Amino acid sequence: MPTALSILQHTFGYPAFRGQQADIVEHVAANGDALVLMPTGGGKSLCYQIPALLRPGCGIVVSPLIALMQDQVDALTQLGVRAAFLNSTLDLQEANAIEQRLLNGELDLLYVAPERLLTPRFQSLLRRSQIAIFAIDEAHCVSQWGHDFRPEYIQLSVLHENFPDIPRIALTATADHLTRLEIVDRLALQEAKVFLSSFDRPNIRYAVVEKDNPRKQLLYFLRNAHPGDAGIVYCLSRKKVEETAKWLQEQGIRALPYHAGLDASTRQAHQTRFLREDNMVIVATVAFGMGIDKPDVRFVAHLNLPKSLEGYYQETGRAGRDGLPASAWMTYGLQDVILLREMIEQSGTPDEIKRIERQKLDAMLGYCEAPSCRRQVLLHYFSEDATPCGNCDLCLNPPQTWDATTAVRKALSTIYRSGQRYGAGHVIDILLGRETAKMRECGHQHLSTFGIGKDVSEAQWRSTLRQLVATAMVGVSEHGGLHLLDACRAVLRGEQTLQLRRVSDDKQIISAGSKTATVTLDTDEERELWAALRQCRKHLAEEQNVPAYVIFGDATLKHMLEKRPQSLEALHAISGIGDMKLEKYGTDFLAVLQRHHKIHAL
Repeated sequence: MPTALSILQHTFGYPAFRGQQADIVEHVAANGDALVLMPTGGGKSLCYQIPALLRPGCGIVVSPLIALMQDQVDALTQLGVRAAFLNSTLDLQEANAIEQRLLNGELDLLYVAPERLLTPRFQSLLRRSQIAIFAIDEAHCVSQWGHDFRPEYIQLSVLHENFPDIPRIALTATADHLTRLEIVDRLALQEAKVFLSSFDRPNIRYAVVEKDNPRKQLLYFLRNAHPGDAGIVYCLSRKKVEETAKWLQEQGIRALPYHAGLDASTRQAHQTRFLREDNMVIVATVAFGMGIDKPDVRFVAHLNLPKSLEGYYQETGRAGRDGLPASAWMTYGLQDVILLREMIEQSGTPDEIKRIERQKLDAMLGYCEAPSCRRQVLLHYFSEDATPCGNCDLCLNPPQTWDATTAVRKALSTIYRSGQRYGAGHVIDILLGRETAKMRECGHQHLSTFGIGKDVSEAQWRSTLRQLVATAMVGVSEHGGLHLLDACRAVLRGEQTLQLRRVSDDKQIISAGSKTATVTLDTDEERELWAALRQCRKHLAEEQNVPAYVIFGDATLKHMLEKRPQSLEALHAISGIGDMKLEKYGTDFLAVLQRHHKIHAL
């Protein structure tokens, strides 16, 4: 019988397990249930794929997205694993053939959507088959408090009821304490062992900039930090997606839109191009990305504030899955907070859900206005302690602070005296003494606070008001009006002083996300070999009609560049090259390496 380690080495081509992988595999293979919380890129898939290969029968993987199934099956087939999927892209004849393979014991892994899994017909098929394990991927979809709720997931407890002797493993990359409790409850995993890995993604560099012509800020970021790299740009609305993609195309960036309003064939075509072509930027709503396996996404950019830190973590986690350097960049302003608050209030959801959504939005705002290390704030949200990372914008360019006590009192007094119903723009106009048409209409030029804030810049006032909202001294109504909260009383009474962040130069903040090369290429010789290895991969991928990373990821090519193997045996020792891939592609890549060696050995 093969061991877990031998499957890892010979099938998947990795020398050793990472983190808790070995313990998870051993537990599930021995018939134990498990809840696995592990960051994207941490190797969650191996935690159910290897137990499925160790146990008799077929592993059934519940997956929420068609794209994920296709990618996983393509990658497993390349490794010699008997994998298939059942979803709406198959015609009746193809689906019947796969069902027959399951009944005949000819499959190691079968990916299926929750909607199909729950049908009486499929449940009957499972009863007539030998099942190794059930894996429930993207398990946070079960949570009504979460960011990707899928109502079908709630019914997946039927697996425990109908197949009590088959081990189940639920996996997710993001879940706060509330979501974890709901996963356990909804999936009947009370007896499951919980494996909680660190949520830290040290290869991702986090940066946030104040919104000031966001398109130009994005273009600056793309051209200076990630020229020619593949990445995702998230926008809040379909209209914004379309406009941003079109504008990037006009600037010479290879960009495509993706949102639910596009027809299915266009969405599929754009996703396929993103997966298979180099240097492609996809501009999308958050409908895009869950389950995308592309490991060489070098950046994720947000042009709007996400609704929660879970959503933000999930979306930024799509960058740098291969462990190589990547960026998470965001531009935001107080208007984003107002828009999201308005969406919450008008959503029609129960008051309790609205309350939790408001708390999640407050935590998101607190991350944006953090005075120190962003990674610490992010990990603390997931109940994890961390030291300053040295790799976010605030660590690389620590913000200056100033004694803002007097300025804050001026702002709070202005909000109060103007009636606690006007937005930040009007409050700042009062502080700066601007006689606008609205000012004359309201008569606010006669307020005692009119013009008392001329010693502070408009940009600093904007930042100050955002920080007051983030620290819950000032509230924002659903229509954007500012009002005082109880926490500001101590400042107004003179009982508390306030140190706030001073506004930084945008370009300096952006440079904190400056180019960190995926692979350091110091010489023409290294650049030549890197290009040759990538060209070999591209040619083989086109022959196989699969994305290039399914052949080998950048991390594997990087190891080839570093180690320069000159034999198949040496090539087999490279991480990511298992037996089947060595047999399929070893001679092609070895030829490239040997030819390069001969040329440069002369």
